[in-house]
Amino acid sequence: MNLIRGVMASMVMVCGLIGCAYVDYVKDAAQRVKAADWSKMETVSINQTEFAFSPNEFVFRVGMPYKLEIINKGTTKHYFTAEEFFKAIATRKVQSNTDGEIKAPYFTALEVFPGRSLELYFIPAKKGSYNLRCTIEGHAEKGMVGRIVIE
Repeated sequence: MNLIRGVMASMVMVCGLIGCAYVDYVKDAAQRVKAADWSKMETVSINQTEFAFSPNEFVFRVGMPYKLEIINKGTTKHYFTAEEFFKAIATRKVQSNTDGEIKAPYFTALEVFPGRSLELYFIPAKKGSYNLRCTIEGHAEKGMVGRIVIE
């Protein structure tokens, strides 16, 4: 019993020192994904170019299943980085147009190579306004930013 308490105390201390990324994410994401009617999924597309997201503003509705197609039409790789948005959604998966899919409870950024695309399947869970940016050095400063709203 003392060993268990020691391990738990160590975990709490480590989370306090380095932060635990999962803490702010949707806790019941798996249940939301399983309960969703994916036949009613809406598809939304975003194009990445040098140096813009098009469109650069999105509005999603809480509880509605979505597929977000992130298409890189540029000549260099780009990131779709929206950390707070990722914390506000229940993620089903990310699927590549050529390489397969990744099932994970949450992400912090998605990297899309030139001429490639990724599809993010998700359900918005928390209302708010969230910043979107490409985190490659200089891209956001050149205008590769946007906004995502969940209502």
